[in-house]
Amino acid sequence: MGIEVRPVDYNNYEQGRQLVQLMESYATDMMGGGESLGEDVKQRLVAEMNERPQISSAIVYVEDQPAGLINFVEGFSTFSAKPLINIHDVVVRPEFRGQGLSRRLFEYVEAEAGRRGCCKVTLEVLEFNEVACKAYKNFGYQPYKLSDEGGVAQFWQKKLS
Repeated sequence: MGIEVRPVDYNNYEQGRQLVQLMESYATDMMGGGESLGEDVKQRLVAEMNERPQISSAIVYVEDQPAGLINFVEGFSTFSAKPLINIHDVVVRPEFRGQGLSRRLFEYVEAEAGRRGCCKVTLEVLEFNEVACKAYKNFGYQPYKLSDEGGVAQFWQKKLS
């Protein structure tokens, strides 16, 4: 089986179309919230990502079919004075799950983080997503904590209108 991970060129119409399709697949899945992205978001997504040089994406192809996607954002660690990468979205289409594609996407991001001189790779995951949690642990990730006394860090949000 031919599996290849390719960086997304946001100026490439076909890759942009594939990115939106994969994101829509993720958004409508229970783990992505179960709701469509909305037509406005689908229309603007790739162009908006292209305007932000800190955002990158890669698509994993199986026999030249887009099977999965990873979006990641370069940030900065003030504690290390080095860049870091935050994995923002991980998508594997249901019919391609169980083939090790998420591992291939993570390997791609980790290699990219190494090229950029990053100090770490971070991500968020819903605690009830046991499949993802198990996979991420198998990839070497763990909940973030500075010390046992301080406990595990929590990811919070405040939506703005």
